[in-house]
Amino acid sequence: MIRLSDLPSDVQESVARTRDKVAALHAELPRNELVVWTAGNVSERVQISPHADGVPSLFVIKPSGVSYDELAAENMVVCTLDGEKIEDGTPDRLRPSSDTAAHAYVYRHMDGVGGVVHTHSTYATAWAARSEAIPCVLTMMADEFGGDIPVGPFALIGDDSIGRGIVETLRGSRSPAVLMAQHGPFTIGADAKAAVKAAVMCEEVARTVHFARAYGEPPRIDQEQIDSLFDRYQNVYGQ
Repeated sequence: MIRLSDLPSDVQESVARTRDKVAALHAELPRNELVVWTAGNVSERVQISPHADGVPSLFVIKPSGVSYDELAAENMVVCTLDGEKIEDGTPDRLRPSSDTAAHAYVYRHMDGVGGVVHTHSTYATAWAARSEAIPCVLTMMADEFGGDIPVGPFALIGDDSIGRGIVETLRGSRSPAVLMAQHGPFTIGADAKAAVKAAVMCEEVARTVHFARAYGEPPRIDQEQIDSLFDRYQNVYGQ
């Protein structure tokens, strides 16, 4: 069993920073009305020096079934990329999120991903319930997602089936969000903050397109324009 206290001091410090960040970002989920009760989770890959020989890759994730009001850095769970909790100083009763296997699979198979978020936000989950992609009919969708928000396959919780579906759907896609069929949205990012932003934006466009369709089918933006908008937003927009 890996003990956090046995790892090099710089790794322990990186874990502590990641726990602080992940705990703080969980507050964004209820604040943005993306979750109810204890549903949903945020995780982030721990940044470890490539020169740290023998140190396993790790990520930090929310403990299962704990109220958002009770979440703090000290009860964030630390896992290996196999989804196994290490001896991280938290009580044994604090098990990792039920979605840990999915997060771990994404980290193992998508090297550029540093953060993963899962919610059951109402409108995005409604699209997932229909197993229907959200069409790119808004410039903000082109900016953030680079096209439609795709649908992933139906998969049961408990093993890495959901993770496989996420990777299969998003590999080669510009979208940082996937709607897992009859389940809900998962988002990825370079870090957890980027993945949380994608989750917020996913729900916003899911709601807007839902309302737009009440008045008829909105036209999809031409692919050439989507490409131009995505390039500008990703490479020019902001400071």
